[in-house]
Amino acid sequence: MTDSAPAWDVQARISRLFVYPIKSCAGVELREAVLTETGLDLDRAWMVVDTQGRFMSQRELPRMALIRPTLRSNDVVLRAPGMLALHLQIEVVEEPVTVQVWKDTVKAYDMGDLAAQWFSDFLAPPGPGESSRKPPYRLVRFDPEQQRLSNKRWTGEVDAPNQFSDGFPVLVLSQSAVEGLNQRLQEAGAPAAVIERFRPNVVLEGIEAHDEDNMEALHITTGEGQAVLRLVKPCPRCPIPNVDPATGESHPAVGDAMQAYRALPAMDGAICFGMNAIVIEGVDQVLRTGQAVGANYRFD
Repeated sequence: MTDSAPAWDVQARISRLFVYPIKSCAGVELREAVLTETGLDLDRAWMVVDTQGRFMSQRELPRMALIRPTLRSNDVVLRAPGMLALHLQIEVVEEPVTVQVWKDTVKAYDMGDLAAQWFSDFLAPPGPGESSRKPPYRLVRFDPEQQRLSNKRWTGEVDAPNQFSDGFPVLVLSQSAVEGLNQRLQEAGAPAAVIERFRPNVVLEGIEAHDEDNMEALHITTGEGQAVLRLVKPCPRCPIPNVDPATGESHPAVGDAMQAYRALPAMDGAICFGMNAIVIEGVDQVLRTGQAVGANYRFD
């Protein structure tokens, strides 16, 4: 073997790519995406907060799944049932604010009253006599000067910055893992689960179900060289996979099915599905569907 053709334990390819411009809203499937140190470009760049600056998600507001972004060159267009489209200029922000995402307090920028009213009207429609109420939710944009790092317990000596993701820059999931889950759901008489329920960034095909749990790093052959994503932590699952992205309604079937076989002792019994990853090499390179991926198994 030569240096240009390593003898990988696993060979796969990227089958799908997703970004989620607004935390906990619907994702956007892409054919290609620029890799940044905080993950795929524009992933979790915006976030909905309450009047105290605390982040909101589908855990509290499952209707967020129905807010669907479209990425264009200069703006993001948001659509939701019964709402006129909202246009967000990618390079435009308003007042600086401080917000909270999990235990992190970070600097951000408010996106203005129009965006606040749009999100509030959809997520918490005003009741009788509330036409002049203060919007209960606001939209904020991550401050690029802010550094929010992944937990060093999992990244070791690597500083792995995030924007508004739960804790790591990239989520990796195998297509076969979802297929295996769907087989279990079918046997239980429940509908199949689309992969969007699990909110991955990079979907791999050509590997066994959950093989991503055992791999050390993904070495992705791009047009500009090689990108490396180190797989650092299994992704514990909250109730969000129970939310149907098509309806915004929650049903426990998916969580119940995962509970039967994805409660990992190494994660204190947490239900895990997919692997969190950090960016080691390849910042500013372009990931594309169809790119080859090589990996070696982790031997702990």
